[in-house]
Amino acid sequence: MAPVPASVARQAELLKQDGNNYFSKNRLGAAIDAYTEAITLCPDVAVYWTNRALCHMKRKEWDRVEEDCTRAIQIDSHSVKAHYMMGHAMLERHDYSGGIKQLQKALELGRGAKPSSYMVEEIWQVLSKAKHLEWEDLSSKRASELQKLKEMCKKALLNFYAIEDSQHGTEERLQQLQYLEEVFIKAGEDDQPKDVPDYLCCQISLDIFRDPVITPSGITYERAVLLDHLQKVGKFDPVTRVPLEQHQLVPNLAVKEAVQSFLNRHGWAYKMS
Repeated sequence: MAPVPASVARQAELLKQDGNNYFSKNRLGAAIDAYTEAITLCPDVAVYWTNRALCHMKRKEWDRVEEDCTRAIQIDSHSVKAHYMMGHAMLERHDYSGGIKQLQKALELGRGAKPSSYMVEEIWQVLSKAKHLEWEDLSSKRASELQKLKEMCKKALLNFYAIEDSQHGTEERLQQLQYLEEVFIKAGEDDQPKDVPDYLCCQISLDIFRDPVITPSGITYERAVLLDHLQKVGKFDPVTRVPLEQHQLVPNLAVKEAVQSFLNRHGWAYKMS
């Protein structure tokens, strides 16, 4: 494709600025028109597509959000905003698996490019909600199937005792029915909300670890929370008060793996703070 003339590129940038101004005033229709003109002039600039997608997102026009983000990702596969909004749009049509995949990609890219970016926290929150929605959907389906299976087993057990009634007493029948009930209660335990164990939570934020780091004092904190402490409060360990610099922080891979194991096992069915 032939390069875009500089004059055309400048005009497209001016249109983008117009779109930004309209967006800041909540004139979404005018902003969409401006971004569309910029796209017409320079269709291979990803930010024009993501800016327009954001307008559609504000309007809850999810199909259009997905279309624009698809194009933006084709142009720039490292666009955090494109993956983030694409994930959002997919969640709205209940494609939890696809939405989670896009949000995880956005989180990975966001942490890599600008670890302190405000978007990382926002993406994490939406991803947490998405995982919980996926768990609720799968849990509901499992509960329904489990109930059907329990009724079938109970019916089969009662039919068996009806045929073999002379060989089994009432107490044995009741005991077997009780065992059956306990088996299905146990089978459904993983679909019940769980409190996160204290050792998987940051001592400062009290929230579950996302990016745990360990200090020379042997205490694990959430990286972003500890960095904020070092910058705003002072360069020392919050608990031990021992002097601490950013370069001394080491990723706590064991805790991170334990967190992931907990979340995988319980399907993100934990009580979020």
